[in-house]
Amino acid sequence: MAKNIQAIRGMKDLLPADTMLWQLIEAKLKQILTSYGYSEIRLPIIEHTTLFKRAIGEVTDIISKEMYTFYDRNGDSLTLRPEGTASCVRAGIEHSLLYKSEQRLWYMGPMFRHERPQKGRYRAFHQLGVEVFGLYGPDIDAEIILMNARFWRALGISQYISLELNSIGSIQVRAKYRNILIAYLEKIKNKLDKECINNIYSNPMRILDNKKLEVQVLLNDVPSIHDYLDQESHKHLSRLCKLLDNAGITYIFNDRLVRGLDYYNSTVFEWVTDFVGTKNAICAGGRYDSLVSQLGGYATPAIGCAIGLERLALLIKTVNPNFQPQFEVDVYLIYFGTGTQSFAMCLAEKIRDVYPYIKLMTHYGSGNFKKQFARANKYKAKLALILGEREIQNGQINVKNLHSGDQKIILQEEIFVILSSILV
Repeated sequence: MAKNIQAIRGMKDLLPADTMLWQLIEAKLKQILTSYGYSEIRLPIIEHTTLFKRAIGEVTDIISKEMYTFYDRNGDSLTLRPEGTASCVRAGIEHSLLYKSEQRLWYMGPMFRHERPQKGRYRAFHQLGVEVFGLYGPDIDAEIILMNARFWRALGISQYISLELNSIGSIQVRAKYRNILIAYLEKIKNKLDKECINNIYSNPMRILDNKKLEVQVLLNDVPSIHDYLDQESHKHLSRLCKLLDNAGITYIFNDRLVRGLDYYNSTVFEWVTDFVGTKNAICAGGRYDSLVSQLGGYATPAIGCAIGLERLALLIKTVNPNFQPQFEVDVYLIYFGTGTQSFAMCLAEKIRDVYPYIKLMTHYGSGNFKKQFARANKYKAKLALILGEREIQNGQINVKNLHSGDQKIILQEEIFVILSSILV
C-alpha cells in the first residue's frame, strides 16, 4: 500500500472550520480598508530573486537563510515571495502608478520563508499588506496606525494587543549610529552567541531586535538611537506622537525596535501580543522612503505595514475559545417520492434567480424524511421547504419555520412572497 502523501512541513491546510473564521476576518479588514480609500492590487507569487536581494538586503536572515529560490527552465533565478512590499514597489514602478498621484494600496495572499515552524509561524503563511506612496508627512503614518486600531476593535481584540513605536532616523543617521553600535557590541562580543557575532559587522542593528532574553540583558547599556536622530527625524516623530495622542492611541516607545528589513527609515512600529505564547507581532511596518529609487524608480516617499493572518486568527481563537463560526443556511429543501428530485432542483434554481444572496441547500443522496430534517437542523436552517409527489401535482409546497415550528401549505408561486417576508 502506497504511503500517504502529507503536506510539506510548515505548510498548513485551512479546513472549512478555519476558513470560515478567516473569511470573517478578511471581510471586516476589507470593509475598513475600502472605507479609508484603499484599493486592492494583486501581485505574482513568484518574482525575480534580484528584486528581494536589492530590496530586503543581502545580509538579512530572509535573504541568507529563508528564501525559497530556484532556477526555472530558462535558467532565471526565481523566488517565492517572502514579503509583499518589494513586489508592490516593483509593480508600481513597472506600471507607472507612483508618479501620477498618491497611491493607497492593499494586497492579501501567501508568503514563503524557510523558517523553523512553530506556533503561529509557518513556512507558507498569509499576510494582508497595506502600502501608501507619495506622502511624506507623519499624518499618513498616524492614519495607518489608526486604521490598524480600527481593525482590532472590529475583531474584538483591542485589549489583547499593544502598539510599540520607534524612529530609526534617516539613512545618514543609521550610518552614524551603526559605527557607535559596533563599538559597543565589540566590548561585549565574548558574551554574545554565534548568530549575534556574525551580525556585528554585517547587520548590527538586527541584534537590537534579538528576542533572546540573555541578549537583551547584555544590551541594557547600549546607546539609544534616539540620541543620534537628526532634527527632521525628531520633528517627524514628535508630530506623529501628537497626532496619536490626540486620537487616543496608546503606545510604548521601544528604542530597540528596528524591524528586520534593510529598507526601513524613520517611523517603525509593531502591534504585539503575548496571548499566543511569547511576545509576537501581529502587525508591523514603517516608512521606506528610499526603496522606490533603490529599485530603479523616481524618489517616492512610502509607508506600509503587514498583518500576519495566521497569528491574527490564532489570537482571536485564543481569547475567544468558545467562538467558532458555523456554516448555516437560510433554507433547506426537502423532497421525497418518485420524480421529485428534478423538480426540487429546478425550483431551487428559480429561487436563487430571484434571491441570489439566499443560502439555500437542496438535499441530495439517500435519506428518509426524518434524516433530511436532521440535516436541515444541522445547518441551522430557518425554513424547510418540503416537496412530495402530491405537492408537485397540486402546484403546492409545504413550508415549515424551523425556529417557531409553524407549518403551512402554500401555492408554489407564493414561496417568493414568503421568503421575502421572512428572510430578506
